[in-house]
Amino acid sequence: MNLELLMLLAASLFCIGLFGALTQQSIVMLMMGLELMLGGLIVAAAAVWHYIAPAADEGQVLVVVLVTVMAVEMAIGFAVVTALFRTRGVDLTDMAAELKE
Repeated sequence: MNLELLMLLAASLFCIGLFGALTQQSIVMLMMGLELMLGGLIVAAAAVWHYIAPAADEGQVLVVVLVTVMAVEMAIGFAVVTALFRTRGVDLTDMAAELKE
């Protein structure tokens, strides 16, 4: 694969995630959109790193660290959403915005 195709894939993932994050009311769907956006950024970073320094191992380590951070972020986010839903029945972003008042 060449760099242009990988960048097209990364841009597609990012745009689909952005659309999902901006149009959804559900907190879970919003988080899924954010994950797609992060996935697009990781694909772009890995592609650029591969074409800049294909023999270097730092790019692979960076991707593994970013995927691990993404998984931890999602686990914490789902724990917060689960706690909000169990205690107050909040599952939409509009309902969560009212909690600060």
